Amino acid sequence: MLSWQIGNVNVTRVVEMEIPVRYSTKYPFIAEAKPEALKEIPWLYPHFVTFEDALVLSIHALLVEAPGLRLVVDTCVGNNKPRLFTRGNALQTPFLQHLADAGWPRESVNAVICTHLHVDHVGWNTMLEDGKFVPTFPNAKYLIGKAEYEHWLSESNEEQIRILDDSVAPLFEAGLTQLVEMDHRVSPEIRFMPTPGHTPGHVSVVIESNGETAIITGDVMHHPCQMARPDWAPTFDVDRGKATEMRKKFLGEFADRQVLVIGTHFAAPTAGHIKRDGETYRFET
Repeated sequence: MLSWQIGNVNVTRVVEMEIPVRYSTKYPFIAEAKPEALKEIPWLYPHFVTFEDALVLSIHALLVEAPGLRLVVDTCVGNNKPRLFTRGNALQTPFLQHLADAGWPRESVNAVICTHLHVDHVGWNTMLEDGKFVPTFPNAKYLIGKAEYEHWLSESNEEQIRILDDSVAPLFEAGLTQLVEMDHRVSPEIRFMPTPGHTPGHVSVVIESNGETAIITGDVMHHPCQMARPDWAPTFDVDRGKATEMRKKFLGEFADRQVLVIGTHFAAPTAGHIKRDGETYRFET
């Protein structure tokens, strides 16, 4: 398992699954990411793009251990939940065993952050027990952005309604949810940073300890190719224009700084630094 030390804070990556995404004209993930366009960005190979020109996406949780805090950032897709994302199949992965192997039994977690409420960020909020979805982390406070939650409450999409029903509503029923503002501070070392666009209440997570800084991106970027081509956007950005503007702002603000950027969907090596590359950017790992 990959891990990084930021001052007194440790971050460990636990992978649920890794997906090679080939270009499709019918269902493009990023419409502009055609093989010929990817070949113009050679630093993406082989970690982030395969030699067959497939984008590599990682679905993983990030375990953040800070003084007095054991925090899970984003909880992947989860088991026993048929989703469009998984072509209608319900996953059966050893994710919880992997957490335990990392020294994080689920009972030891005392906080969970969802950067936003899409399918691959909330799934392990709950687990199936005796035919009912219950909180996976019974001793944790689940921190969910108030603006994000209120946006999805008005959503009429059946898939998103199911996601809220089985992966968010049980948290409220158990009294474990805390709705917070987009600039919420979790602890002296950890705070939210508003990065709306992909969704209206989307946040990234900033870690600051002993003069060192790291940022967990959430979906302000899905893939490092968006550093080289910030205008490239996935089809499911709620507000493509705002998401692109936010990505450019993020890249400009953190380029050429000693800020470790940990990509929520970046394949291994997952973390690195943003560097200016002419008029655009590259990712140095």
